Amino acid sequence: MKDNIKIWRDLNGTPHVEAESATDLYWGMGYVHAFDRGMQMLLMRILGQGRVSELLDASENSLNIDKFFRKVNWSGNVDNQLKQLSRQNLDTMVAYCAGVNEVFAKKSPWEMKLLGYRPEEWKPEDMITLSRMIGYLTLVQSQDEIERLFVELVQGGVPEEYLQELFPGNLGGLDMELLKKVTLPERIMPAGSLWNLPIPRMMASNNWVISGKKTKSGHPIMANDPHLEVNRLPNVWCEMVLQQKDRYIAGGTMPGLPVVLVGRNNDIAWGVTYSFIDAIDSWVENCKEGKCYREEGDQWVQFTTRKEIINRKKKDPVEIVFYENDHGVLDGDPTVEGYYLATKWAAGTSGAVTFNSILKMWDAKTVEEGMDLFGKVETGWDIVFSDIKGNIGFQMTGLAPKRREGISGFIPLPGWKKENDWQGFYNHTEMPRIFNPEKGYFSTANNDLNEYGKASPINMPMGSYRADRIDQLIESRESISVEDVQKMHFDVYSLQAEYFMKILEPLLPDTPNAEILKQWDRKYDRDSKGANLFEEFYKELYLEVFGINGLGEATVTFLANETGAFIDFYDNFDRILLSEKSIWFGNRSRNEIYGKAVEKALAIKPKRWGDGRTFLMTHILFEGKLPKFLGFDKGPITGIGSRATIHQGQIYRSAGRDTTFFPSFRVITDMGSDELFSNIAGGPSDRRFSKWYCSELDNWVNGKYKKTSINQNQKKLQMK
Repeated sequence: MKDNIKIWRDLNGTPHVEAESATDLYWGMGYVHAFDRGMQMLLMRILGQGRVSELLDASENSLNIDKFFRKVNWSGNVDNQLKQLSRQNLDTMVAYCAGVNEVFAKKSPWEMKLLGYRPEEWKPEDMITLSRMIGYLTLVQSQDEIERLFVELVQGGVPEEYLQELFPGNLGGLDMELLKKVTLPERIMPAGSLWNLPIPRMMASNNWVISGKKTKSGHPIMANDPHLEVNRLPNVWCEMVLQQKDRYIAGGTMPGLPVVLVGRNNDIAWGVTYSFIDAIDSWVENCKEGKCYREEGDQWVQFTTRKEIINRKKKDPVEIVFYENDHGVLDGDPTVEGYYLATKWAAGTSGAVTFNSILKMWDAKTVEEGMDLFGKVETGWDIVFSDIKGNIGFQMTGLAPKRREGISGFIPLPGWKKENDWQGFYNHTEMPRIFNPEKGYFSTANNDLNEYGKASPINMPMGSYRADRIDQLIESRESISVEDVQKMHFDVYSLQAEYFMKILEPLLPDTPNAEILKQWDRKYDRDSKGANLFEEFYKELYLEVFGINGLGEATVTFLANETGAFIDFYDNFDRILLSEKSIWFGNRSRNEIYGKAVEKALAIKPKRWGDGRTFLMTHILFEGKLPKFLGFDKGPITGIGSRATIHQGQIYRSAGRDTTFFPSFRVITDMGSDELFSNIAGGPSDRRFSKWYCSELDNWVNGKYKKTSINQNQKKLQMK
């Protein structure tokens, strides 16, 4: 380690890096990431490069995963991005890489040695790849999947009037007959198979800022709790404090990237959620003889071909050919005549603008600066800000395509018509944003925020239940403290349940189980039998409405168990379920349907919400295959909360294994002091035999927050 860099842990195990120069500081950051999370970084890079078959495992599942990553090509198209980096930011990234490589040169993770893999040098292009992966996987991907699902619904014979009610305002340009002609090949990557490897599977999040006018300290408070998959170890997040002279930046980082994604500096704090902007579109391409038709000029245009060679351990390599045009990568073979979808993600070749902007947060001093810097980030996020001057704000980020009038981007349109092409991207000042809202606070929870911008980039948001509950709690208090916000993080009251129960309660019979529902406080705590009975009713209601009329019971069950449709986009389905009348009800009344669903639900023996909602936190590489006494896996842990509570709590089966979405990292800061209050589902290190492997897990489960103080004398522990 360099003599002019100090790297140490505080009593909570959080790494601190102190240096005189920026390059030394980021050298230290890279050193810490490689030291604490080297295995996690290397596995992520192998995945992003599409080299699982070559370096880890030559199974057919691994081959499918490699095909997916070669198709999206995030490790390609990086040279041009590196050339666009400012000299200072490129130096920062190079210094970070040098710190990483210092660790790997001395001692690579022993898990990699077991796999026969010797780490290659970490390079700036690896950061470009990781930034794209983080911005797309399960986030943009969920938008792509719901748009593909729509095509499948059309081809499955769901009538247009049913689809119009399910996706209101999104079907401009719909040509049902054209979509029925589209050939949908089998997925390159079977649904869910990707999640058997260490990708940070992301789903939803909350963040909010409160003006000093409403806080106990008189200073703004920022809170954030990203909802990610928590039943994999190590945690996605790696907390860190970086200090250069009298400046600091502290918070949640993601190993492999030289940025603080959630946290604060001396003057400004920021928290992040996913914005659900539609930045991915598909076009229908009319193909034959390796070409696609274009109406302009009445011509057939040749596809560009890209050949990829996937090497495989002890097996013959596999060659794949991808066909590309101005609409992205074709999902099919254009040498076979037919209609196929070509798909393009706006941020698929991103990187330079994002890093040039976000690395400047070190010097940002005001909310306005933060909004302008983060606003240029090319992937889609909702960022809230607070500063020491008392300001708060919100900015949506991402490359949001401009489309012709009446087109939302949800429907695949004819690729041969030039009018259907993107017409540039919105400037970040046109995106939803607000500075010092009059109400004195602002929250986001993946909900529809189009009203705050000139652009309307969201067409399939999550429901507003969580955001509305956050607002409700803030409105109910006059003098809010950090302790109050900590309690908000653990709130399990469901406004969704409240709305459904208003309809259901008058229909309940006089039975013991019905009495449990009548007395239920709408909270999803571990001992609640009411929550269990309500979820049984909700499941039966889905089957009654969408299973009987339109989709079929088998389809509804599959969507619930193997896709994110009912998890990400439940608002679309709830809109129908809560309506007095709907075409989806058939000839039945709403009361009749509710009565039938609750009759089935009340027939079961009620159990506590926490019963059966336990999960193990398994090691990302060994996946629960090692004996429990070795300590690689932790648990079982009982999950609280639901899809619509501030403390989100989702546990379900997907791709043959349990998956979860819970608050992975909770962080709060009051701008009146240089302190962060936080906990994570795990610990600082991915080293099983380190004392920091899962050192925060009990705090995370029990709602205890550690305090990270910046400019105070602290006991310093050696990094080991």
